[in-house]
Amino acid sequence: MPIALLALAIGAFGIGTTEFVIMGLLPQVAAEFGVSIPTAGYLVTGYAVGVLVGAPFMTILGTRVSRKHMLMALMGIFVVGNLLSAVAPAFGVMLGGRVVASLAHGAFFGIGSVVAANLVAPHKRASAIALMFTGLTVANLVGVPLGTALGQQAGWRLTFAVVAALGVVAVIGVALLVPADQGSRDLNAARAGLVRREVAALGNVQVLLAMAMTVLGFGGVFAAITYIAPMMTEAAGFGEAGLTWMLVLLGVGMVIGNLVGGRLADRALMPLLYVSLAALAVVLGLFTFAAYSQLASAVAVLLIGTLGFATVPPLQKRVLDLASGAPTLASAVNVGAFNLGNALAAWLGGVVISAGLGITAPNWVGALLAGSAFVLAVISGLLERRQAHRPVSAPATVPAEAV
Repeated sequence: MPIALLALAIGAFGIGTTEFVIMGLLPQVAAEFGVSIPTAGYLVTGYAVGVLVGAPFMTILGTRVSRKHMLMALMGIFVVGNLLSAVAPAFGVMLGGRVVASLAHGAFFGIGSVVAANLVAPHKRASAIALMFTGLTVANLVGVPLGTALGQQAGWRLTFAVVAALGVVAVIGVALLVPADQGSRDLNAARAGLVRREVAALGNVQVLLAMAMTVLGFGGVFAAITYIAPMMTEAAGFGEAGLTWMLVLLGVGMVIGNLVGGRLADRALMPLLYVSLAALAVVLGLFTFAAYSQLASAVAVLLIGTLGFATVPPLQKRVLDLASGAPTLASAVNVGAFNLGNALAAWLGGVVISAGLGITAPNWVGALLAGSAFVLAVISGLLERRQAHRPVSAPATVPAEAV
């Protein structure tokens, strides 16, 4: 695989760390600012909403510059946002810092997915995308547990300062490793109406179904892991050290799911989605009860990470394939869709906790969301099968003067 994928993975590692580390530090942040756990959950929701808004805006803005330069600019925004979070004097300021950092997220993964796919042969596109997303999953395996442990021992502010430093490393990595000519064709295409084609690609019914699957499927994962810290300490009875190891298990599952999903998506994309989404819904439902057992919690967390991230490469590849004529905006918006699911799940999880349904109640929310994604996957597969068997009509004659 091209070495440029390493640069993309470095950026993904930094972004993944800042996105997910807040979950392990939620109790500490809530205590310092004097807010409730559901209110602190807005740090997850706010980040996710920022990704959703920033993905199309920053991607369209990026059509005027090369992909390499846009990736570097996005990581610069990421650094500023994390520094703001690290020095925030009030909860609202920290929330603002989270939103600023999130503006880079969707466009980075969207543009990065297109760059990764263009670096390899067509039959290896899902694997290349999965390698870029490996930075995100390794962040959960290494960055999030270490960041959580650092925050517990030395304060959560130091964690966000270190994450900002990771962003600087990512800027350097992109500058050194991503080919300078990436995106030059898009710059020319933009002058010929690229944005109109990109927006039109979002009207494809199958693209919209894939994005809806993304929202609901990944929302199911986030319903559980947003509140994993209070869930594991209050229900399962883990201490701070135990929580760190649970985050490691979650990261292991994400790495496994991402890599396996990348390989299988190149061979059997839709069957992979059927199996992973259905199994995810079942595991999340069972986690409501398993969360009160340390051993069962460990197994459930590992499976949630594996099944949840097994859907990432196939869903991203499906959007790229369906919007092949104008993939950049569709890819970025799909990354935003992941985070719309995150925001929806974090909010709903806070609602059911505030309603007095218990600290494990968000798992039921996750099961319902993942089950809904499975239903949409079945509908999408049926539509695709029907279209494949539909007779192809003869092409209409085009007048010579219209050519």
